[in-house]
Amino acid sequence: MLKGSIVALVTPFNEDGSVNFDELGRLLEYHIENGSGGIVILGTTGEASTLSFDEEAEIVKYSVKKVNKRVPLIVGSGSNETEKAVTMSKKYSEMGADYVLVITPYYNKTNESGLIKHFTAVADASLCPVIMYNVPGRTGMSISITAMEVLAKHPNIYGVKEASGNMSYAAKVSKLLSKDFHMFSGNDDIIVPMMSIGAEGVISVLANIAPKQTAKMCELCFEEKYREANKLQNALLTTINDLFIEVNPIPVKEAMNHLGFNVGGYRAPLDYMSDKNRETLFKELDKSKEIIF
Repeated sequence: MLKGSIVALVTPFNEDGSVNFDELGRLLEYHIENGSGGIVILGTTGEASTLSFDEEAEIVKYSVKKVNKRVPLIVGSGSNETEKAVTMSKKYSEMGADYVLVITPYYNKTNESGLIKHFTAVADASLCPVIMYNVPGRTGMSISITAMEVLAKHPNIYGVKEASGNMSYAAKVSKLLSKDFHMFSGNDDIIVPMMSIGAEGVISVLANIAPKQTAKMCELCFEEKYREANKLQNALLTTINDLFIEVNPIPVKEAMNHLGFNVGGYRAPLDYMSDKNRETLFKELDKSKEIIF
């Protein structure tokens, strides 16, 4: 069962901009060793939209072999074109992904019936379970509760990464949860509130730098020790907020390099963060090192 702290992994790059597979391997091992309950590759944090099809396939092939079923591997396969999402989901599931993460259509968006058909087509084609990704702040659209009710009944839709930040909406989703349909927080700043209403964990940016603490927060929630979990959430809250001081994944990559990882830079149009924001981020990281490590 997929649960707990699931890291939304960055894609490390070499100085020439190519994928740094040596560092990717180290990161995969680091998260397996430090309590992450699953690993997402080719997500937003992984700069998937800037990778070529060949690079994506190589990352999936490498990660499937490296992880070797020690934890669930979730692969981002969404698109605003249904046929592309179908093709990539089928391909990555055939390559060994344990789950695929599929975002709602963006830019062209769609209506409710089109959204249901979009996710249904992907779920029908994928050989592994599908996790829908609701993030209206990036896509400009949300999965309606009516559509969610329909999609939650599909036998190959495992659940939803809920990243709207809207607890009222999440509470309505929680009424649909069952042994066959699960919810994961998509926001690090509300892990505890989301798990208190039924989320099975978090798909996390924070876990890139604090896997043990993010996993611990989830474990405390599973034990219904919400006050204790909230203390840890609050201790990390400024760090969590600073990881989004600029658009993700700019700050988390800066943070990882500062803390001794070697994840390199970004793919355009992303660029290095401002000196002022970098100073703010590094100051908080240095204050939080005892908590993080």
